[in-house]
Amino acid sequence: MAEWWTYSLADFLMFSPRAYYRLFELYNVAVWPAQVLTLALGAAILALLTKAGARQGCVVAGLLAAFWVWIAWAYFLERYDTINWAGSYIAAVFAVEALVLVWLGVSRSSWRAGQDAVGRAGLAILLFALVAQPVLAPLLGRPWTQAEVFGVAPDPTAIGTLGTLLASGERVPWGALAVPLLWCLISGATLWTMGAPDAWVPILAAVFALVLAAWKSLRRLRYDVRAVETP
Repeated sequence: MAEWWTYSLADFLMFSPRAYYRLFELYNVAVWPAQVLTLALGAAILALLTKAGARQGCVVAGLLAAFWVWIAWAYFLERYDTINWAGSYIAAVFAVEALVLVWLGVSRSSWRAGQDAVGRAGLAILLFALVAQPVLAPLLGRPWTQAEVFGVAPDPTAIGTLGTLLASGERVPWGALAVPLLWCLISGATLWTMGAPDAWVPILAAVFALVLAAWKSLRRLRYDVRAVETP
């Protein structure tokens, strides 16, 4: 038996790139035209983040939670689990993220996007997930049926969730950020192992979001310290 250090990531990949993209293509065809609806709801989230409202947080968090539950069941349990034994476990984690989002929607007082650099960057990340990610497939030579759409595919949904959570609220919800960050890294590693040219997308999104979250947390900490020190 070979020693553990002789293995590479490719040795743990349980499916071929062809099987992965074919599975995604069949999934997209089966759920069509859900992609049109989820993109419209994503645009609604973007609009809601730019204005204040009494039930704004419940609507935004509820929509995001619904997307995470849908992907957990329709993609990971029903399809991805057929090519990767970890599909059911990932589905459970996605369902937990949905519960965290629901709790956050009830407990957080404001979901309006901040007017600072982090708020604008968060909105830009969400916009990227809505507009740019679906067109990556044809740009990279894959058919439209393999496009990844926010609310239906895990990658743009995780990235869009990161943008939403960073843009809104005064404090960083680290508990809600954990799963989207982790999934972006896992997905990036999987795509990189398959030799996919867009493997950098989820990885850079996770790194960028992590930097923004740390900056926002430090800035808030300094504000709280000054507030305590000021008589």
